[in-house]
Amino acid sequence: MNALYQQHRGALLRFALQLLNGDWHRAEDVLQEVALRAWRHSEALDPSAESLRPWLFTVLRNVVIDGHRARRARPPEISDPSSVEPIVPDTVERTLTARVVAEAMEDLTPPHREVLVHVYYLGHSVAQTAETLGVAEGTVKSRTHYAMRALRAALRARGTVS
Repeated sequence: MNALYQQHRGALLRFALQLLNGDWHRAEDVLQEVALRAWRHSEALDPSAESLRPWLFTVLRNVVIDGHRARRARPPEISDPSSVEPIVPDTVERTLTARVVAEAMEDLTPPHREVLVHVYYLGHSVAQTAETLGVAEGTVKSRTHYAMRALRAALRARGTVS
């Protein structure tokens, strides 16, 4: 059982982390449950069989689904942050927000758009942005201020910011 666990642990843990949105503690708990179920069925499992790994992945997936269903069947626990997030994140909201922001960015003047891209999207510091754009740091700061003001107004016009 130890050799079996060591051989498949990495792949199973990665799969569990993916299903559980990176929740390391829950992924380890799920992995322990899978190991326990494999141990309970050890007489029927052949460690050299090619069907073992798919069986382990199926058991892991079922344990995650059972856990999700159990949490949905009872009131959410305050200390359980996973009760707020779904197993599969909903990216529609993020995609729509990104699209609205991209459209609002088109309303900005090129210098304002350029400074926001450097400072917020690329994560450059004021000094790095000033050097890249060939302007003074104070200019970057003021452009950023006025660009954010203009972006807020463009978003307000689209009904996304109050």
